[in-house]
Amino acid sequence: MKESDKNFSVGFIGGGNMARSIIGGLVTDTTLNLAIQVYDPSSEMLDALKRDFAITIAESNQALTEQCDVVVLAVKPQAMKSVLTNIDAAKSKAVFLSIAAGLTINSLVKWLAIDTAIIRAMPNTPALVQCGATGLFANALVSSEQRNYANIIINSTGIGLWVDSEDLLDTVTALSGSGPAYYFLVMEAMQAAAEKLGLDSETARQLTIQTALGAATLASQSQEDSSTLRKRVTSPGGTTEQAINTFMENDLAAIFSKAMQAAYDRSKELAIELDQ
Repeated sequence: MKESDKNFSVGFIGGGNMARSIIGGLVTDTTLNLAIQVYDPSSEMLDALKRDFAITIAESNQALTEQCDVVVLAVKPQAMKSVLTNIDAAKSKAVFLSIAAGLTINSLVKWLAIDTAIIRAMPNTPALVQCGATGLFANALVSSEQRNYANIIINSTGIGLWVDSEDLLDTVTALSGSGPAYYFLVMEAMQAAAEKLGLDSETARQLTIQTALGAATLASQSQEDSSTLRKRVTSPGGTTEQAINTFMENDLAAIFSKAMQAAYDRSKELAIELDQ
């Protein structure tokens, strides 16, 4: 990446938790030289962002849109239509980076009333602690430079991976978007089972969390796939094998497939509902 790619201006429409997380990641990266603005109708939220990150408060959504290279759309999906229909996007040369779940590029273009450069991002809640996993898709008007901008912004909260079609963002939603809740459910079940087997609640909680963290860290640092790692810790005739066999007998893979299909289908339904 060229040094010039690290010098650009980014504005956030909406100053909620996800915007705060991204801003926090960007300002701590000393290799960047970014001009950051934010606008939100909540003066209390703006004051907190200015105090914590020493960024600029924009006069309005319109002013921010005209002044920035990247405009991050960080408002709730239900509020997006009213925000975008009050922006004159023709006066901007920015790429719009939407982190609002479920809103298609067609909807954003319709509300902006102009065919312009738009990137959709599907982040997840671990982005709040810089461990996020985000899927990205750009329309045909997005330049390579603007893709680089999006990479910098999204990578400040974890990892960002591009997909080849917008439809695949529904798959990303079912996998990483909703995925943290799947792991929380598994952790909840493991803790409850450990308590039933005699551990006190706090000991069971801490061991569950550290086991999940350790497994994820091991997987992230290994060149082997998850199947290989599982087999390495599953000794023939041992305790782990007995647990794995129970999961297999109850067709855990089919349960996950059915659950993620339901999430995928709902993601598509929400896109239709939000477009109205």
